[in-house]
Amino acid sequence: MDPIVVNIVVGVLCAAAAGSICFFAGVSHRKKQAELTIGSAEQEAKRIVSDAIKNAEAKKREAILEGKDEIHKFRNETERDLNERRKEVQRQERRIQQKEENLDKKMEALEAKDELLNSKCQQADQRLAEAEAVKKSQFDMLERISGFTVEQAKEYLLHNLEDELTHDKALKLMEFEQQTKDEADKAAREIISMAIQRCAADHVAEATISVVPLPNDEMKGRIIGREGRNIRAIETMTGVDLIIDDTPEAITLSCFEPVRREVARIALERLITDGRIHPARIEETIEKARREVETTIKEEGERVVIEAGVTGIHPELVRLLGRLRYRTSYGQNVLHHSLEVAHLAGIMASELGLDPTVARRAGLLHDIGKSLDHEIEGSHVEIGVDVARKYKESETVVHAIQAHHGDVEAKTVLACIVQAADAISAARPGARRENLENYIKRLEKLEEVASSFEGVERCFAIQAGREIRVMVKPEIITDDRMVLLARDICNKIESDLEYPGQIKVNIIRESRAIEYAK
Repeated sequence: MDPIVVNIVVGVLCAAAAGSICFFAGVSHRKKQAELTIGSAEQEAKRIVSDAIKNAEAKKREAILEGKDEIHKFRNETERDLNERRKEVQRQERRIQQKEENLDKKMEALEAKDELLNSKCQQADQRLAEAEAVKKSQFDMLERISGFTVEQAKEYLLHNLEDELTHDKALKLMEFEQQTKDEADKAAREIISMAIQRCAADHVAEATISVVPLPNDEMKGRIIGREGRNIRAIETMTGVDLIIDDTPEAITLSCFEPVRREVARIALERLITDGRIHPARIEETIEKARREVETTIKEEGERVVIEAGVTGIHPELVRLLGRLRYRTSYGQNVLHHSLEVAHLAGIMASELGLDPTVARRAGLLHDIGKSLDHEIEGSHVEIGVDVARKYKESETVVHAIQAHHGDVEAKTVLACIVQAADAISAARPGARRENLENYIKRLEKLEEVASSFEGVERCFAIQAGREIRVMVKPEIITDDRMVLLARDICNKIESDLEYPGQIKVNIIRESRAIEYAK
């Protein structure tokens, strides 16, 4: 073998052995070092455990001491609370004991009062029995003295009580009636007087016939014509009767329809002015007069609508309003009357817080039926209601027209206002003229109604039927019954008579005592 290789192998082996020796020597040294470190750590751990045990013992002793202190404090506080509660319980026991003693005393007092009350009840029963006996004896004595039985005495007392109640009722009735009249009259006077003052219309009375003046009496023959042909032509074309009598220089036109009478009047005046009077000229003149009257009717209707401040009225209603210019009622021009009612109703509605426009509309249309009552059968109220509904007037206005004469009950304030305005316009002085015969009959009927009551001696209608004075028999009608008699007479007048405005009932009772000294 090559000596070099052998040397290398030997060298490698030697190096390996040396490395092994060094490795084992290092391991041994590290083991010793580790054992030394472990020994010191165990000693340190023992020392730490010993210190911890000592600290724990010290803290334990401190905790025990603190717990003992807390227990002592809690025990003291608990004892103090118990003492206070024990004292409070003792106080409550003493209070309850005092209340029980008081209750016992009160029970004893109540028992004593109960015994006293029982004794008093027994005494009261005895006295009541004695009173009943005395009462019965007194009743017997009263019956013997007065000669009245119990029932007769009751009847006598009730009769006296009835008289007293009649007196009290009359006084109360007078008091309430006067109070109501004062309040109502004050408000009504203010509203009505203001309405009348602001309206301030002229008197509207007019004549109910048409008279055409003639330049001379010879014109009567020309109007009659040969064999009466001219007068027949006029009467046939106008529907008007010409009355030619002994009245000098005048011809009277008679017709129940005012528009036809106006057409005839205008035509006749023009024929007289022109002087040419024959059938052909008469027909031409009458036709022109008819057209002129129709134009006047339309203009008058438009004028009153504008003057009343009402808008939206159907043109046919406007034409019917214009026809009222030639219509009169008791001598009162119906168109002027309707316009006056419209103004009065509007003013009163404003004062009462209502719509014055609707009130004026209802007042203006309330007599619209009078423009057709000569052509259509029925009352002017029924005709007016039908016409207003036909031309789409509101139900408020229709009801006011229907109720303005009391044909139906007034259910709205507006209807009452129109009633009042109609009465004011018709009843004021100078508004209407009544036939003397009807006037006398109304006064006689008024006196007859007042005379129909028992105890009335005489009665007199005065002041054109606006007041009636009633003389009563003093031995029959007492002062208390005068009030009731006046109320009964008023109710009968309101139910039996028709009259404008109001009627004052004045009851007069006179007692006289006459004696002669001798």
